Amino acid sequence: MRFQVAVCGPGSCTEQERLHAHRVGGLLAERGAIVLCGGGGGVMAAAAEGARSRGGLVVGIRPDLDRAAAPDALSAVVFTGMGEARNAAIVASADAVISVGGSWGTLSEIALAGRRGEIPVVCLTGWRVTDQTGNPVPGPVHAATPEEAVSMVLTGRFV
Repeated sequence: MRFQVAVCGPGSCTEQERLHAHRVGGLLAERGAIVLCGGGGGVMAAAAEGARSRGGLVVGIRPDLDRAAAPDALSAVVFTGMGEARNAAIVASADAVISVGGSWGTLSEIALAGRRGEIPVVCLTGWRVTDQTGNPVPGPVHAATPEEAVSMVLTGRFV
């Protein structure tokens, strides 16, 4: 089975987050990874567009049953009707997670992946998860660029 990377982020994002997500999607596709996402707009759509622009496969896991709401860049769509609970399906299907930007849904995906424990989580902008004393919570690592984020999840080397 091919390596599957969930690209998580807000449905409404900044231009920088959109550019980062597009680049992440393209880099993953160039390296043969399947991109998983929430099947919505913003970061999700940008990652899908980036992957498809490089001939990649993108699976969107939607929270609803609205076929018209799915971006055109998705290769396949799973309509769950589960609302935000679909985040668990995204993370359970991933071999690694890259988050771009931050929203409450993105934080839930980071937390679910961290709870799983066996998959790498790389944050590219957005959330910095710390304990009550300000120390980083073990698990999520941070990348400065899309290239660094993709390299980390595909090589297993975290700087």
